[in-house]
Amino acid sequence: MTAERILSNARLVLEEEVVQGSLVIRDGRITEVAAGGTAVPAAEDMAGDYILPGLIDLHTDHFEKHVLPRPGTQWSPVAAVMAHDAQMTAGGVTTAYDCVCVGVSIKHPERKQIFRPMIDAVREARAKDMLRADHIVHLRCEVTDEEVVDLFDSVADHAAVGMMSLMDHAPGHRQYPDVESFRERTMKNLSLSEAEADAHIDRLTGALDQVAPKNRAVLAERGRQRGLAIASHDDETEAHVEEAAAMGITVSEFPTTLAAARKARAHGMHVVMGAPNLIRGGSHSGNVSAAELAEEGLLDNLASDYIPAAMLQAAFRLTQGPHDVALPRALAKVTANPARAAGLDDRGRLAAGLKADLLRVAMVEDKPHLLTVWRDGKRVM
Repeated sequence: MTAERILSNARLVLEEEVVQGSLVIRDGRITEVAAGGTAVPAAEDMAGDYILPGLIDLHTDHFEKHVLPRPGTQWSPVAAVMAHDAQMTAGGVTTAYDCVCVGVSIKHPERKQIFRPMIDAVREARAKDMLRADHIVHLRCEVTDEEVVDLFDSVADHAAVGMMSLMDHAPGHRQYPDVESFRERTMKNLSLSEAEADAHIDRLTGALDQVAPKNRAVLAERGRQRGLAIASHDDETEAHVEEAAAMGITVSEFPTTLAAARKARAHGMHVVMGAPNLIRGGSHSGNVSAAELAEEGLLDNLASDYIPAAMLQAAFRLTQGPHDVALPRALAKVTANPARAAGLDDRGRLAAGLKADLLRVAMVEDKPHLLTVWRDGKRVM
């Protein structure tokens, strides 16, 4: 007989409401969601804690930080993804879209050498059941790189790849509208001379007209052909969003202005913002805040970005003032909504037939305290 697990005396966070009840799990799936406080024989008592779906993170840059822990130092990609996985799971993430940079930057020229080993590491660790969470590769494609299409083609059919985003980090627009500020930051952070910084800026701005438009169109077409979820990154203007929508792109990832977010919503695109932005009260780059988009009703999804633990904290932060979002709606921004944005129909909600990717969360004063994580019904933390 198949082993059955019953979680009872829990506050179940459903799509529209929170109910006291129990959850039945069999073969890694939810088989029953039952409201009511009746004692259930042979059940595990959740002591009134919340049970909610595992978090789905569409954008984490954290994997690379384990592969490149210091400048000029590389770590084993398999060991790195295991360490990354442990931190993601400890933050409540059961499905992680691991960002891998496709395209070389002046800050990390070694990215061209590590991006294939990183993707292979995800596949190997998954195949050998070495990971707690489900890891899917998110290709961050730098459209200003002349080689980006060839690099994309070399890995796009890899079994681990499930999402892509179109990046443009040239100064003068999007994330870096102030060229002089970008110049000063580049010189300081990368220890470049004025001449080196200017050459870097000239290369990027020159690519805006000569390289980026074609790359953007070709990559979007490649992604559509493969059925990948595609995001446009750092949309600043309505024109940026119009261009993305015309290419069939369905996700606006980290729009930098309110106008761009409004236009994305008008096109039915999923608006994704960083959870650290919400927790910190603003963008570290000075762009539009996630809180402002939430107040405007334009915030669909939250991603961990660069802090694995931020998503759970941010979802519960939305339930507090001044946001006062109902808990089911707040948690949908890190569960059901990202599942829809990525085209995942088997997770993200507490419903019969879906994957038993679950979290047990207790509240300590006004802060969520993650107690247990299950993936496919198996306790992983």
